[in-house]
Amino acid sequence: MRIGQGFDVHAFGDGDHVIIGGVRVPHHRGVVAHSDGDVVIHALCDAIFGALALGDIGQHFPPSDARWRDADSRQFLRHAAMLMGQHGYMLGNADITVICEAPKVGPLARAMREKLAADLDSEIDRISVKATTTEKLGFCGRGEGIAAQACVLLERV
Repeated sequence: MRIGQGFDVHAFGDGDHVIIGGVRVPHHRGVVAHSDGDVVIHALCDAIFGALALGDIGQHFPPSDARWRDADSRQFLRHAAMLMGQHGYMLGNADITVICEAPKVGPLARAMREKLAADLDSEIDRISVKATTTEKLGFCGRGEGIAAQACVLLERV
């Protein structure tokens, strides 16, 4: 077995939605990012890459590469899933926490889990998505951005 953890953060900017866990979420702000800025998928990819000792998301999809501008982060996750398989691992489970005051994640957590499970070729009951606030402290608490952390357990196939 292998364990990996990941973290991602994006500042809020202009826009009318955010992408969280592959789900378009209406919001009065967007995120400042090179790709679609999906903090859940970015943290989850980093956790998988870390567990496989394959670096981080920036090494696989460098922000300096114009190919990834406004990219759908789900393709990053499908790449991570492919690498898991190539290295002889499958997802044991993933535990993801979204950190923000808004938008509300809870009502959309199941839809996020479904998309993540599909991209990882995994059962939905192996993926947890939950949210917390920072009680109005720090950049998330001031509504300046959104963050996510992820932890994965990979099992040898």
